[in-house]
Amino acid sequence: MTAIAAYPAGRAARDRFVLDRRGPRPVHDSWAPPRVVVDPEPDGHGRRVDVATVFLTGRECPWHCAMCDLWQHTIAEDTPAGAIARQVETAVGTLDPSVRAIKLYNAGSYFDPRAVPPADDLRVARRVGAARCDRVVVESHPALIGDRCWAFRDRVAALDVAIGLETVHPGALEAINKGITVDGVDAAAAALRAHDVGLRVFLLVHPPFVPRHEQTAWLERSVDAAIEAGAGVISLIPTRGGNGTLEALAADGQFTPPAIADLEGAAAAAIRRAAARAVVLADLWDIDGFASCPACVTPRRDRLLRLNLDQRVPEAVACAACGAVTPA
Repeated sequence: MTAIAAYPAGRAARDRFVLDRRGPRPVHDSWAPPRVVVDPEPDGHGRRVDVATVFLTGRECPWHCAMCDLWQHTIAEDTPAGAIARQVETAVGTLDPSVRAIKLYNAGSYFDPRAVPPADDLRVARRVGAARCDRVVVESHPALIGDRCWAFRDRVAALDVAIGLETVHPGALEAINKGITVDGVDAAAAALRAHDVGLRVFLLVHPPFVPRHEQTAWLERSVDAAIEAGAGVISLIPTRGGNGTLEALAADGQFTPPAIADLEGAAAAAIRRAAARAVVLADLWDIDGFASCPACVTPRRDRLLRLNLDQRVPEAVACAACGAVTPA
């Protein structure tokens, strides 16, 4: 794929392109209590379980991806030792005993030592263990998966690692500046399997650099790749603007923001493609921002929630106000 004139080649130049288009970083305190949400998820065995997501505050990720806005929830300096453990201890203390799975998401990689100091791992594992969490989920760049991951796995009941594969479109995956390849993700996935660590995969809905008419085909290929890698859960993330870079790419015709119908169509295609081999979850955070019609946003959001929980494609919803019919 040939890079567009406005978007440079090479990681260093792309880093600068991304950084130059950012707004000011909000101020965060890595010692403050983190945000916690609890949502139901299917467990892959026909049951629903309450899963807590703890949004940890720490140092920014060293990779500067073209589509990422998570830096807004990070700090610029190294995370101080003890801060992540304190956040986890505070968060777990707020949970109902019915919550048996917990996601520790730090807007980067849990195994990045500058974002999550390794000295915090023991305290974190002890706290989630005391809460009797049956499964812990962390996110990581595949390059950072190794001995620390295996040691952490030995300290918790069960561990999943979530990897942002994003897309298997070769040109787009290279251009988004994440520093990964499909082969690299496959190698990390094989290592996770060998050490009895579960795999979750994030895929983008409407990643930049993929032509609009090819989006569904590449999403289906990406779902296939995630399943072949052993993913038990595939999360579909609508590509959100607001980081400056995506707006520049949209102006050059290299990015088309997804609408809620695009997420619905992607979720339906992924559910059918997965064919019960993996749980498919459509990310519903701020979903109203992808809707153009206020009259049908609620039934469409409810339809996606039913898809997530039931792992089947619900009946279509027709809107009398805008005339749209949800993708079946």
